[in-house]
Amino acid sequence: MIQALGKLIYFIVNSVELAVFTLFMNGLGRLRGLRDSRVYFTLFRFWCRSFVRALGVDLRLHQKNISALPERYILIANHPSALEDVGIPALFPVHSVAKVQVKDWWLVGRITEASGNLYVDREDPDSRRAIIDKMIATLDHGKNIALYPEGGCTGRRITRDFKSGAFDVSLQTGVSIVPVFIHYESQEDFEWQDPYTLVDKMWHFIRTQNHRANYYVFDAIDPADFDDKLAYAAHVRKMYLQWQEKYLE
Repeated sequence: MIQALGKLIYFIVNSVELAVFTLFMNGLGRLRGLRDSRVYFTLFRFWCRSFVRALGVDLRLHQKNISALPERYILIANHPSALEDVGIPALFPVHSVAKVQVKDWWLVGRITEASGNLYVDREDPDSRRAIIDKMIATLDHGKNIALYPEGGCTGRRITRDFKSGAFDVSLQTGVSIVPVFIHYESQEDFEWQDPYTLVDKMWHFIRTQNHRANYYVFDAIDPADFDDKLAYAAHVRKMYLQWQEKYLE
């Protein structure tokens, strides 16, 4: 009884914190001087952590990397759930590449846009080509970027070939790729598949009996070891399949 009451109080406090923080960030996002600034980006990462806490998720970073991460990098990850949209920037200083529809999400869309996220219309070939230039420009400004090479939220298992965009940018800029493998212990509760909406999944996160989310980060991959973006992508996908066998099977 006491434990259940403590959990309820914790949930209420964190939910109120997130609600107030979201309104505050939404208001700041209207100020042109703060949009895509270092100050706003720092606050955005605190907001992401507040979001994770409000959902009750036990977010764990597992540093499997032997060497220190480079100052500038392209982070890639598998994409089984909606949680990565706040889980990744909660742990890493990255600007995410997201589908353009995220800009229209109520309250949250303005915050992600003002934080410096990059957007792509997956159905538009011109937009897919333009995002390459935007990614390169972001890296040239000394920022890190994050994206999901499967090209979307595809479920708990990797089934698609990796898109070549991240690897093309890595080869063009010489910036290393940092791979992160994501494992939710309660996979069914976290997996985002039709017909569920974002609100449905958030409710699943809150209600799950296992809130553990494991984010494994591995050593950066040097693009100098590859000559071709497709071979680069295929090589890294094989690494992910090995991690999948280790952590999910």
